Amino acid sequence: MTFFEGLSGGDQPDAETLIRRVVEIVNNTRSLPLSSSVKLDNKEEVLELLGEALDRLPDELRQARWMLKEREEFLARNQRDADEILEQARVRAERMVQRTEIVREAQNTAKRTVEQAREESLRLRHEAEDYCDQKLAAFEVVLDRTLKTVQAGREKLRVTPMPVDGGGGLGAGGELAGLGDEDVDDAFFDQDSAE
Repeated sequence: MTFFEGLSGGDQPDAETLIRRVVEIVNNTRSLPLSSSVKLDNKEEVLELLGEALDRLPDELRQARWMLKEREEFLARNQRDADEILEQARVRAERMVQRTEIVREAQNTAKRTVEQAREESLRLRHEAEDYCDQKLAAFEVVLDRTLKTVQAGREKLRVTPMPVDGGGGLGAGGELAGLGDEDVDDAFFDQDSAE
């Protein structure tokens, strides 16, 4: 009974199975007595198996090539997907870095702006204080002159006697014409004591 007769109608062994069967047959052959040669009893079966294996090899090779091609396409597709994911991650990371840089730059700009505003405020305050000090100093000088003028005028009034004239001036006795001694005291008074 041949190998193919032992198979059921729907079973179709692949080339590898057929070749393994040939190897099994060759391994099981008996050697000739007093010789290293072997006697192959079922030569037709071996040839039939090898022929069938050769017939099936192109189909299996085609399938193997197709599977290799599918595998390569699958790997290439996965590689493209992986590259796409990596590119998206890189772009996203760059955006995040840019946003971080923008935020950092905005914070630095805000810090510089606040510092400049403080410096400007301090400068303006010093300028305002200097201006006020200058105006107050000038006002002090004017007040000091006015005070000296007032004091000189008061001093003059205390020292200088009133001129005598025939009419409404001082009379012969040093009195104001038409006024008594009490009236003279009321006419010239000390403004510091008058409240």
